[in-house]
Amino acid sequence: MSAIPPGAGPRSPSGTRRTGRAALVAAVCAALAAALTGCGGEDPDAGTNGLGKLPPTKIESKARAAAQSAGTVHLSGNVVSQGRTYKLDMSLAKDGAKGELTTKAAAFQLLRVGDALYLKADAAFWAGEKGASGTSGGAASKLDGKYVKVPAADPVYKRFSGFTDKDTLLAGLLGLHGKLTAGDRSDVDGVRTIRLTAAAGAGGTLDVSLDGTPYPLRLQRAGGAGVLRLDDWDKRVDLRAPASGQVVDYGSKIGKG
Repeated sequence: MSAIPPGAGPRSPSGTRRTGRAALVAAVCAALAAALTGCGGEDPDAGTNGLGKLPPTKIESKARAAAQSAGTVHLSGNVVSQGRTYKLDMSLAKDGAKGELTTKAAAFQLLRVGDALYLKADAAFWAGEKGASGTSGGAASKLDGKYVKVPAADPVYKRFSGFTDKDTLLAGLLGLHGKLTAGDRSDVDGVRTIRLTAAAGAGGTLDVSLDGTPYPLRLQRAGGAGVLRLDDWDKRVDLRAPASGQVVDYGSKIGKG
């Protein structure tokens, strides 16, 4: 019988174990690599409106366009303007608005239906607003708790009608100042958002919806000029003039005492 050449015989048990162990390690490594690749490759914007894939300036322009095209919005929060702090709780529509405006000195209701502006406040408010033009205490008391139809030429109209103009108000409020960055993800009342930050935060921040229409949902204004929430986009706002018995139409007579 001829001799069996070295290495031509059956593998030793130890060699089989080494081969099996190597194959097992290779399979585990492959599985881990696939899992890690899958995790790393997940799209954070899956199921969103895709806004997160856009450059910051494009996100801002889409948010502005969505706000402008919407018929209505509910705006609430604080605004600092010309040294005064206003607390807003306004429902704004294309043809008017209603809600409440609060300052350090007073709280009053605003209602605009078309071009007609109504303001409901107490006598102290009217005495303060009109005192400089000669409104007597008796005249101011007649306005207490009534809807006063404010004439367009009156300074009160000019001062407060801007808070009832949806497009003008949002155009002024939504501006961010400085170079924009985007990327931080958050949520506002359970709605996923992407945050725009201007000038490293000094120019304000804006949270824009990643779900559905890219509406702006939360605004922190530059320079500590207020924080606002925007919700109820495109929900109906019931605007109607007050009952005639609740209206005082002073017209040009306001301020004559």
